Amino acid sequence: MALNILKLPDVMLRTSLSRSSIYYKMSEGSFPRSIGLGPRSVGWLDTEIDEWIDSRITLSRSPSVSVEDEII
Repeated sequence: MALNILKLPDVMLRTSLSRSSIYYKMSEGSFPRSIGLGPRSVGWLDTEIDEWIDSRITLSRSPSVSVEDEII
């Protein structure tokens, strides 16, 4: 299985989140952690980003839990 690594602009585009929101959610533990690629370079696995997006869709479709009420 080939792994694809996304850079920050691609993650921002796919999730519709800002840079600061991505890093804030990472610090909370509610967003996939980045992978160090070099001294000043990070990326995210596309599969983990897709799973995060899928979880947000599932959560938003749940009648008993709102996105704001989510507990991580």
